[in-house]
Amino acid sequence: MQIFGVDIGGSGIKGAPVDLDKGDLAQERHKVLTPQPATPDGVADGVKQVVDHFGWTGPVGVTFPGVVTDGATIRTAANVDDSWIDTDARALLGERLGGLPVTVVNDADAAGVAEMHFGAGRGRRGTVILLTFGTGIGSAVFADGVLLPNTELGHLELDGHDAEKRASSKAREDHDMSWEHWASHRVRKYLAHVEMLFSPDLFIIGGGVSRKSHKFLPHIEGIKAEIVPAQLQNNAGIVGAAMRAAGR
Repeated sequence: MQIFGVDIGGSGIKGAPVDLDKGDLAQERHKVLTPQPATPDGVADGVKQVVDHFGWTGPVGVTFPGVVTDGATIRTAANVDDSWIDTDARALLGERLGGLPVTVVNDADAAGVAEMHFGAGRGRRGTVILLTFGTGIGSAVFADGVLLPNTELGHLELDGHDAEKRASSKAREDHDMSWEHWASHRVRKYLAHVEMLFSPDLFIIGGGVSRKSHKFLPHIEGIKAEIVPAQLQNNAGIVGAAMRAAGR
């Protein structure tokens, strides 16, 4: 069974049909740049470009980098334009896609669902936390496989700032930090704070940095929980969005 998944990020919008039996992309993903400013109309146009690239005519699952309620309404918009707040994203995207059925889900929640079903969290019990490091920091928290949605742990306070302003992948690039310095100082301190609050059994590190885990994971010390990279890497959000659109 194939369903289309789209992952909206602060810097890019990417998507592809997903083979839900294998938990993998059925075709090579297509990506367009996220418009700046990332307004609802501009982003909707980007989503349409991605979906139209494949000539897709069925259900579409879409992730959003913020709190999403009832599979439709946007409540926060930290890394896109504030005009997204209170927007009915399901209605907007459905109209832009010519009436295709659309399901909207928090981006990290989608990635977490995919990793728990097909990836690094498969079969794991206890408390599992997926953290995506990209333009910001997304989070998905699971207790015995059950998702607690819209946790947004990237906005915990760290050194007087939003944690994602200190420890995201964008922060590493903006401040020209080495992988070692970023991991051993910023990421380690952030993970220690999350661990103090939730005592997880497993951290799954996702987002664009997951494919470069060998550059930074060995430098994170002093964390009791097991730390592993996401197996689906930066495709996890696309897969999870498709899963949600299929009602899984």
